[in-house]
Amino acid sequence: MPWLQALQSRFAALKDNKLFEAFVVIVIVVSALVIGASTYEFEPRVLAVFSVLDVAVTLFFLAEITVRMLAEGSLRRFFSQGWNVFDFVIVVASLIPVEESQMALLGRLLRIFRVLRLVSIIPELRVLLNAFVSAIPRMGYVSLLMFIIFYIYAAVGSILFHQINETLWGNISIAMLTLFRVATFEDWTDVMYETMAVYPLSWAYYLSFIFVIAFIFLNMMIGIVLETLQKEHERMDLLQGTGEVGEVHWIREHTEAMEQRLARIEHLLLDRRRESGSAASGPDAAGDKAPG
Repeated sequence: MPWLQALQSRFAALKDNKLFEAFVVIVIVVSALVIGASTYEFEPRVLAVFSVLDVAVTLFFLAEITVRMLAEGSLRRFFSQGWNVFDFVIVVASLIPVEESQMALLGRLLRIFRVLRLVSIIPELRVLLNAFVSAIPRMGYVSLLMFIIFYIYAAVGSILFHQINETLWGNISIAMLTLFRVATFEDWTDVMYETMAVYPLSWAYYLSFIFVIAFIFLNMMIGIVLETLQKEHERMDLLQGTGEVGEVHWIREHTEAMEQRLARIEHLLLDRRRESGSAASGPDAAGDKAPG
């Protein structure tokens, strides 16, 4: 229907409008500020204003997600994109009433997650989150190896140092927490000097642990995140046609198009040459046969 297509095009133009996107960002920030301010003690009339603002923000998010759904033209196309599903879940969850009921606490908690909608709106935040999610499998293997190293060092520390300080080395789980404190450099020298009073060479235990965990494995984590982030930026540049990757892709596409055009031109020239050759040989053959 023409009027439906016109309405869909208007909604699509509104969805892609930069001012509308900026206004959505402002509303999300206001929503976050209202949620934060409601944790303080104010007069009842101020809390009533916060309640009205919360309802207004909820209705705006509902209208905004409706506009985006209508702009896509079909629900299947809308829900085929992961970020749309993410926004839809947050908007629907924020519809839970926050009055004094059994669902009030859950409703207030779910409203906090409306701040995450900034991730789906700002492209750079989407790149960061995509890089984080893509890096999780590779980081999982590094974390597993780190856990094995933690477990071995914790077992050794619990066996050697439990008589020195039962609070820090009483069992393997407490020893792992102590080693986590050492890995984060939180007063780790106090722990080391305490054991060095009994075992003077125990410094080798701590320094080897710090070297393996803090200098090797944590840098491996950082390297994985940076590599994944670079790939996500390259993918974004490829989709948008910007940056060095976008320029290389543009040059490659145009080079392939030029090669195809040159190949077609070459085939046309060969065909014309063959036609002209056959046309030139036709009269000569006829003239040769005439005197006979």
